[in-house]
Amino acid sequence: MTIAKIGIVTVSDRASMGIYDDISGKAIIATLNEYLTSPWEPVYEVIPDEKDIIEEVLVRMADELQCCLIVTTGGTGPAKRDVTPESTEAVCDRMMPGFGELMRAESLKFVPTAILSRQTAGLRGQTLIINLPGKPKSIRECLDAVFPAVPYCIDLMEGPYLECDETVIKPFRPKSK
Repeated sequence: MTIAKIGIVTVSDRASMGIYDDISGKAIIATLNEYLTSPWEPVYEVIPDEKDIIEEVLVRMADELQCCLIVTTGGTGPAKRDVTPESTEAVCDRMMPGFGELMRAESLKFVPTAILSRQTAGLRGQTLIINLPGKPKSIRECLDAVFPAVPYCIDLMEGPYLECDETVIKPFRPKSK
């Protein structure tokens, strides 16, 4: 049985320096553990808000480590050092704007500042890269919104078949004719 590799990248100057514990990346891992029933392996890194480093890590996880999915957290706001979306766009072959649109729409149900978020998603080879916000509550809200489309997207890219606990999250896959 294939073990899916999933990259989790926390983009944070302070967490990467050890000033505080990375709760966001751990929240993503916990959420994926709730969602997925098929075997998977996290490839986890905490890095600073540096465009070159973000790009290098995304490329390595996609190309060398062959992660079918990379989920980032942090660096999606309007602050000067928030460069995760630009880094993602720089390494992707094609962008998937629907992910960011849905995440912002979902977040707007909870906070009016969701319009300041610049989350995006894109494809690099056989890897789907999704940028999430930095707060654990927002991470879960956004993942709950977009994850039903993730397993089918990975199917279409000929990646590993991700099975989910349908009492937690129900992936959408079109019925065969």
